[in-house]
Amino acid sequence: MTIEVTAELRDRIRSAFPALAGDTVFLENAGGSQVPAAVADRVRDYMVSSYVQLGAGYELSQRATDLVDEAHAFVKLLFNGSDGDAILGPSTSALLQMLSNSYSKVLSPGDEVVVAEIGHEANIGPWKGLADSGIEIRWWEMDPSDFSSPLGALEGVLSDRTALVAFPHVSNLLGEILDVPAITGLAHRAGARVVVDGVAFAPHRVMDVAAWGVDYYAYSTYKVYGPHMAAMWASRDALAELQGPNHFFIPDDELPYKFELGGVSHEGCAGILGLRDYLELLAGVGEPGALDRSGVEHAFDVMTSCELPLQARLVEYLRSRPDVRIIGPAHGGPSRVGTVSFVHDTKSSREITEVVDGSGIAVRHGHMYAYHLCEALGMDPEDGVVRVSLVHYNTPDEIERLIGVFDRALG
Repeated sequence: MTIEVTAELRDRIRSAFPALAGDTVFLENAGGSQVPAAVADRVRDYMVSSYVQLGAGYELSQRATDLVDEAHAFVKLLFNGSDGDAILGPSTSALLQMLSNSYSKVLSPGDEVVVAEIGHEANIGPWKGLADSGIEIRWWEMDPSDFSSPLGALEGVLSDRTALVAFPHVSNLLGEILDVPAITGLAHRAGARVVVDGVAFAPHRVMDVAAWGVDYYAYSTYKVYGPHMAAMWASRDALAELQGPNHFFIPDDELPYKFELGGVSHEGCAGILGLRDYLELLAGVGEPGALDRSGVEHAFDVMTSCELPLQARLVEYLRSRPDVRIIGPAHGGPSRVGTVSFVHDTKSSREITEVVDGSGIAVRHGHMYAYHLCEALGMDPEDGVVRVSLVHYNTPDEIERLIGVFDRALG
């Protein structure tokens, strides 16, 4: 659904984010988004009113327990994952390391794990570590001519020993949206589970694990307008193959708690519910707490409609420059997100970002934790790319301001 993006809509969105009233132009959102006031207010309110341990009989503890349960239910709604569990943790890296540790106890020497070369290290490093236990790591390689990850290349590394396929929904450096259902179908036909890193997708498009058929899907809540936490959806069939790492006296079927070692951040859960308040604003839901799945989808339609013209303008500008090479799809549109990376013919990425940073615009350079991808492209990972990552609360004026600074920085 395409939403008409008016100046009034953009003003209403920006007014929800206190940080946007300052002087900094936030175009490094893939590293972490800003948060609506509702998120910060929810965290503060929880910590001054019911900052207690869960599971006791007194009223404040019951209130805190209900809040954490409510946050889990809301995250499951975001995933559209009623047939599985939403596991919360401190970061996507931590959740995937926990998952890898759990699989290390059930996989056997000679089993294979396929990892995508374009992935973030959060969904590569934990699986590479299984090689110490005799698990074979196989690489799903990128085609450097167009930065794609061909399905044929994946088919070539699948076998009857493949236990897992780990890949990103969107490379946090390339920005292209991969065909998750097609990849998942290939993996499942080979008898493998899939572990999808959705960190670079979730700030831009609505998640739908039910439609995609995945086994595991993780994202960082702090990159989706929330507190510094992460969430992982897991199908019940997949979780049934594993034993969670939480304390021995916690029953195996007490989910998701068995996979939330030491418990979750209660104040973070409060902040997650602040995101629900913001999505209700975008979706036009009048009654607090009444957000349903159609409201979630509508809110993300609003975000997508706000973002698409911005990424189109940025890509158009970069394509117009003969001294620039876009690393990723050299087009705007719905098949990519507003994470756009490039390199210059003669200037280092560091040189360029130093000029941009000095102008009050936040961008970034480097490998973006896609270290293997940079090596495969023949880049110095430390210098890497210049990455601009915009989201729905950015504005056309901010993109034009960035383009003006690029005119100076690129020469």
